[in-house]
Amino acid sequence: MTEQGVPLKVIEIAEGIKTMRIRGAGRIARAAAEALKIAALEYGGVKEVSPFKKYVGKVADLLIATRPTAVSLPNAVMYVLASLHRANPRTFEDAVNAVVFSAEKFINESINAVKIIAETAAKRIRENSTILTHCHSSVAISAIIEAYKLGRLVKVYSTETRPIFQGRITAKQLLENGVPVVQIPDSAVRYVMHEVDHVIIGADTVASNGAVVNKIGTSQVALAAKEARVRVYVVAETYKFSPTTLIGEPVPIEFRDPAEIVPESWLRNHPRVKVLNPSFDVTPPEHIDAIITEIGVIPPQAAILVLMERLGWALDKIKQGGFAKIKFEDFTE
Repeated sequence: MTEQGVPLKVIEIAEGIKTMRIRGAGRIARAAAEALKIAALEYGGVKEVSPFKKYVGKVADLLIATRPTAVSLPNAVMYVLASLHRANPRTFEDAVNAVVFSAEKFINESINAVKIIAETAAKRIRENSTILTHCHSSVAISAIIEAYKLGRLVKVYSTETRPIFQGRITAKQLLENGVPVVQIPDSAVRYVMHEVDHVIIGADTVASNGAVVNKIGTSQVALAAKEARVRVYVVAETYKFSPTTLIGEPVPIEFRDPAEIVPESWLRNHPRVKVLNPSFDVTPPEHIDAIITEIGVIPPQAAILVLMERLGWALDKIKQGGFAKIKFEDFTE
């Protein structure tokens, strides 16, 4: 345990999310749910409902602070805490069980969602297709592998995805599953687009108007695809849809250390040069043909309907100031 009573394993998970050792919206969400489960099981404070709820709220705040853009993180946390709130536990044991049960349910539903999305997306791929993908998305990888198993694709172009090169992870995982992959620099997307039949990309956040926030460079991929009349499919679980955008809140774009782009020694030798390192960009809905979710295939403009149906329960708290200003300790009272 740390001085704040938070288990070390939870601290490690939070640090893993912050430093991007844990990557991808789905993995981040499942890691957050797992952290809450661990926190509940290893709670060492007063065995009463009220202090336990406050403790869970503090753990939730710790997790939320790690990454500002990937909405899957606060959605996963909100899912577990809302379940605890609705359970209205009478005993400490009931409160612990509510957190553990909802965390496990979220994780299982998340994993199952990937399977459903992959199978749905694969059916939309024409035979003998070439696919282009950007960054590292477990859902996109699963969809591509499923399409390959169905005999529908002959090649995948995978961008390196500077500056952290998540695309190399994508290429490695596809190769391990027998999928023919060609690794290309991000700047070669337009050069190869005339060979591409489908673009399949993941999402960190889907806004209420159908815009997609994803790894930097995604919007350029979609723009090149639109120019070449290549279909763009976004594969995303519904917990990546952002409730805050329903009330006009913009999705915060994370800016990371300039040293990810250029060596620190170079920065020291060129102190007047400013380096901008945004992690994400926004792809407008008109550059996306469909968003494929576990509840079906929707046009981007239907994102608001998904939000109202699946995540509308969160609106009351969000209206108080958005995820970034919510103190989850207050939510558990």
